Amino acid sequence: MQNKTIKRNLVLGILFFLPVVFLLFLYPAQHNYTPLEVVKDQVLDLSNLPSISDKNATFKNKITVLNFLGEDPETHVVEASNLKEMVYDNFTGFKGFQVVSIMPFKAKASAERLQKELIKHTPLEYWKFVYASQSDIDRMYANLRASKYLNYAGFTSEVYVIDKDVAQRGRLDDRSKKEIEKKANVYPLTSYNTADVGILKNKMNDDIRILFTEYRQKRKGEFNSNSRRADDLKADN
Repeated sequence: MQNKTIKRNLVLGILFFLPVVFLLFLYPAQHNYTPLEVVKDQVLDLSNLPSISDKNATFKNKITVLNFLGEDPETHVVEASNLKEMVYDNFTGFKGFQVVSIMPFKAKASAERLQKELIKHTPLEYWKFVYASQSDIDRMYANLRASKYLNYAGFTSEVYVIDKDVAQRGRLDDRSKKEIEKKANVYPLTSYNTADVGILKNKMNDDIRILFTEYRQKRKGEFNSNSRRADDLKADN
């Protein structure tokens, strides 16, 4: 009888302390994360595009995922679906979150067909489809820190994270632990490839969560960033 009591108390003790131990491990991870770095200051805001179809569209006070769907968005349903399922669905309803797809006016019919495909399961309340002249789109893209060019139709599978202060976020050093150990050359992460589910799931999701954590801590006066700014790597641009 005594042994049963001891075993029961032991089990109860383990059940009680396991969550406490878990929280102790989780606590430093939440407070000592590496902030998502600014890779480009003063990105051109949507409101500065003269031809923009939605005059209320803006990056200000929003955490934005920006993508460029080109002249025929419907042909890029795979990349758009990956973005929706791996990123958008995870942050739907988060205050200040939005996805913005920008494309030329001629893409409207194709974009509407793409939207119908994307809303089969959930609505796109926080996903804006905006249109502008190709020259304005090119001007916006040129204003980003990008490692690739838009293709002949104005499309890229890369998406960009813009913060509430209209700055582009990413990683100034995206090397893996093994690459750091081998002293590989530093390379940045300035965009996320929507054709690669692994990048969306393992990198982009984490980075957007980090950005939300940063703004939450700023509201509470708890944020202390030691991250490097884009100016630190001017020599590498």
